[in-house]
Amino acid sequence: MEKIQTKVKLKALDKIYRIDKESKIKYWFFAFILLLIIGLLLPWTQNIKSKGTITSLYQEQRPQEINSPIPGKIIKWWIKEGDFVKKGDTILQLSEIKGDYLDPLLVDRTQRQVDAKKGSISFYKEKIVAANSQIEALKIGKRLKTEQIVNKLGQLHNKLLAEKAEFEAIKNEFELVKDQFERQEKMFKEGLVSQTQLQQRNISFQNILSKKIASENKIAQTNQEILNNKLEKNGIEQEYTEKISKAEGERFQSLSQISMSEGDVAKLENSVANYSIRNGMYIILAPQDGQIVQAKKSGIGEILKDGDHIAIIVPSRVNYAVEMYVRPVDLPLIAIGQKVRFMFDGFPYIVFSGWPKNSYGTFGGKIIAFENSIGSNGLFRVLVTEDSTDKKWPDQLKIGSGAQGITLLKDVPIWYELWRNINGFPPDFYSKEKDTDKKSK
Repeated sequence: MEKIQTKVKLKALDKIYRIDKESKIKYWFFAFILLLIIGLLLPWTQNIKSKGTITSLYQEQRPQEINSPIPGKIIKWWIKEGDFVKKGDTILQLSEIKGDYLDPLLVDRTQRQVDAKKGSISFYKEKIVAANSQIEALKIGKRLKTEQIVNKLGQLHNKLLAEKAEFEAIKNEFELVKDQFERQEKMFKEGLVSQTQLQQRNISFQNILSKKIASENKIAQTNQEILNNKLEKNGIEQEYTEKISKAEGERFQSLSQISMSEGDVAKLENSVANYSIRNGMYIILAPQDGQIVQAKKSGIGEILKDGDHIAIIVPSRVNYAVEMYVRPVDLPLIAIGQKVRFMFDGFPYIVFSGWPKNSYGTFGGKIIAFENSIGSNGLFRVLVTEDSTDKKWPDQLKIGSGAQGITLLKDVPIWYELWRNINGFPPDFYSKEKDTDKKSK
């Protein structure tokens, strides 16, 4: 009975503990070590992880406010929140609330004022033409009058010369007659001639004396006429100068009135243009294709101020980009044209950050700009666009949705990456130019 129990017990021990089998733990251990070494030698892509949001590459494609350009009262809404509109579609209609613009014929009345001012300008221009003609006529009259006086003065000078010559002849004759009279008078006292002869000589002497006096009077009269003509010439010049000055004053006054009227016309035309443009501002139009969201005003009859926010339009056509934020310590590793892999919210993905080519559901991008000033969140803003050489970004992207970016740096072994992280060293700076130089060397 004991022998049977012993045999049974040994069979169980052989089956449970496998005492006769050789252990292979050391082989598994060495295999694991070998796999670990191989794994540490595998390549690893260094990267910078950052979060961002979807935005647009161009400012005009980002959501923008629709504001009221003028104060007014809402009288009709043409759309409702959530509607898609085309550029130029009517959003709402306003009516005027300011008393200065309530006149429905304001533009026509102001235009009539412009026409009236232009008419007065034409009248003043005609007045200037008339003044110019008057000035020319006065100048001609002055010249004729002056020439007439000059001719008369010339005649008087010639007359004066003739009278002076005549006076010299009479003077000579007077001296001769006077001498003869004195001799005759002496001879009469001596009794050599009769009294009748003396009286005849006296009469001749008195006649020549009267001729001399008359000739002197003529010369004096001619000199007086010359003086009067000179004074008349000066008077004519002064008279015509005053008339010409008055006409020129009227011409300059007309020019001044034209300048003032032209200024008034420009001001009124500016008012007409402003009124016309203001009339076009009562209809608020969509600035571009998009969707109307977040309407801030509602109802009919609500008063708007100039610049008041009405709604937001989200453009339909968008060139998407991602704005992501990196730490200051990572900014030196960022370069224009650097590759980035993105995981967009709402799209499934499987990511191996160190092996971007083996990841699934990621999309390519490239850095086009980064800001040189730090933001209020303590990070630097980087703008990334779609990589045209990679898979196209989804059409379902929306502005404001989240994105996670992996900026690709240099390929290094896994053991180096582990050693770098353990020591807290930054990633290696990746420079395409340096790599190209190395390859060329």
